[in-house]
Amino acid sequence: MELAHPLDGLDAHPWSSFAHAYGSAEDVPDHLRALAGSDAEQAGQALQELYGSVLHQGTVYAASAEAVPFLARIAAAGHRTADVLALLGGMAESEDEHGVAPGAVRAAVARQLPLLTPLTAAEEPEVRRAAAWVVSHTRANDTVLPVLLARWDEESDPSARAEVLTGIARLDARAGATAGAAGMDPSQPEEVRLAAVFAHLDAGAPWTEDLHATTVSLLPAGRLRSGFDDERGEPLEAVVAALLGRGREPAREAAFALIEAALRDGRAEVRAEGLWAADRACALSRSAPARLLPGLRAAAVDEPSVLALASLLGRLGAAAAPLADVLLPLAGRNPEQDDDAADRALAALVLVAPRQAAPLLAAGLRRRPRALDAAAGFQRPAGTPFPYDSGLLDAVRRGLSRPGDLGGNEPWLLTALLMEWGADTAPALPELCALLPHHPDQAARVVASAAAHCPPGDRAPAVTALRAAADRGSLAAAKALYDLTDETAPVVRLVADALRGRGLRDAARIAGALGPRGATLAPALRDALSDPGHAVMPALDGDTALAEALWRTTGEADEAVTILDSVFARAEGDTWSRWSVVRAAHAAALLGPAGRPLVPRLEAALREPEQAPAAVVALLAVAEPAAPDRTALAEAALRSAELDADPTGACDALEALVALETLGEAALTADQWQRVTVLADGDARVVRSGVEHRIIPQDEALRTRARALLAAPARPAPDAGT
Repeated sequence: MELAHPLDGLDAHPWSSFAHAYGSAEDVPDHLRALAGSDAEQAGQALQELYGSVLHQGTVYAASAEAVPFLARIAAAGHRTADVLALLGGMAESEDEHGVAPGAVRAAVARQLPLLTPLTAAEEPEVRRAAAWVVSHTRANDTVLPVLLARWDEESDPSARAEVLTGIARLDARAGATAGAAGMDPSQPEEVRLAAVFAHLDAGAPWTEDLHATTVSLLPAGRLRSGFDDERGEPLEAVVAALLGRGREPAREAAFALIEAALRDGRAEVRAEGLWAADRACALSRSAPARLLPGLRAAAVDEPSVLALASLLGRLGAAAAPLADVLLPLAGRNPEQDDDAADRALAALVLVAPRQAAPLLAAGLRRRPRALDAAAGFQRPAGTPFPYDSGLLDAVRRGLSRPGDLGGNEPWLLTALLMEWGADTAPALPELCALLPHHPDQAARVVASAAAHCPPGDRAPAVTALRAAADRGSLAAAKALYDLTDETAPVVRLVADALRGRGLRDAARIAGALGPRGATLAPALRDALSDPGHAVMPALDGDTALAEALWRTTGEADEAVTILDSVFARAEGDTWSRWSVVRAAHAAALLGPAGRPLVPRLEAALREPEQAPAAVVALLAVAEPAAPDRTALAEAALRSAELDADPTGACDALEALVALETLGEAALTADQWQRVTVLADGDARVVRSGVEHRIIPQDEALRTRARALLAAPARPAPDAGT
């Protein structure tokens, strides 16, 4: 291809007709001019602007395709060639496409191959490496593969040679494995040998002792990373993930053997890579924790390594209990002093062995914020309260006795801890009443709970304190007063006030909890409904809460159905509102048969994996008993779990379906029961996303629930021979 001037046609192009991440692409010409200019600083800034607009966080747009020819010519003309090629490679690689036809940006890059393929033989190794990266992502195998195979025979620079091999494997796994066999030779540079390991993995070739030995010999492998491939940024971790992804026992053992070798290595940097790989393995494989505990113990050779290990052990929770002794010495150090290392170790111990951690937490309660958060905050797995400890109760009472000294999340965490202990909290009632004027939102509920466990004659101080806090405007205190005494006037007054402010959802929830006693709030609940044109999540969720409150307080379902129907309609097709649909479906389920007009909305929600479980539960509650296709409902729930869309909700839905089976109404087919078995006993984790410290506990909870389903009396016996 004859090289035109890089910017020919730039001004004549209708840039304003195309969009990128920030809207109109009319700013792209200026960035392209700067990129092709002689001012290095301006060119660098232009490159960053283009990364932000035409390849925004990996997403490509219509303007991306329009910019490709200019970028290719700029690269071919020698302006920041390697950097521009990297940008083009990222654009060709992307499958996250917005406002552009699928594959259009990649095709635009492929059309520039006459300019790009010669750069695989450029003088500068960095340019050759980047060129191999970009051309291999065009998927133009017939054009690119012969070029890369020729370069494989000629390339001498280690990094460029490794990228050529990676590109070959990307285009043709078999050709990659063939080239990789030569790349495994010990005489090859380390970068090439690592690329050869990945080429064998990409081809699905059997894992061998030679591959194991080669991988171990390359550790620490982080220094060999490509720089282009984010998914393989930590090479050992990526090898382990690829092996576990094969889903077979020999491959799992191969992955665990690699991790074990790294964890037992004498070099700290290799052990660190082993720990990262162990972390990934435990997030992917249910058998990994038990299999890797001995290696993890061996890696805990000093304080830095124990600290590096602590986070993983905390996420493993009780599964890591055999390693509690690894954490204990550091966790119990200097309880009267601020000590972040001790705090981190104790936070892990709280999750791993809470009974052993309790006296240590009591000894350093005010100086161990991480550990307190682990005991009472969001890190604690749902349904597993921190065990009662009399010494810890005494420490909490001492902390509460000086409410003015409490800071940050301490009031919330200390009261949350007490809330879990039921009757054992009663001795702390004087301190809780003293806390109430300072932190009513945090203290009110636990004051009512503690007082409820006291003899009726001893509750007067709590009632007086709650009434005073309610008089000062605390809705939480008014609700707690109602829970303790059935006194409605303060809570009704404050709910009505809150419905006009920012706490609408909480106010609606409290109104609903009053039931018919809150009937006088109906006009205020109606007044709080959003404008029918508002489709933002807060408005949708607020209206759902109001619909439920109206139903609970008035007993009239028609009005709630109308409101929920509006929520479903406004949320339809909006990705950002998908969880609002889930909450509306939960509310619809409460209506029972009175919610039957919502069946079409609920059936539509079955198509979305995130919404399907809540829709299944709601349809079982509201539809005609014989109407729902229960096999189809089971399919929707199973798909949601398998896609990690809403696995917890999927368990709710499957439990509802299995409950019908116990009544003699078939729901799950034999194949579907087999899929439940995989959820329960398969090695691959089902929950793979979410808040990091909750992924493993949530998956273990799902596993427990799936096993309970399998134990249900309704489950058919497996066919003989299966």
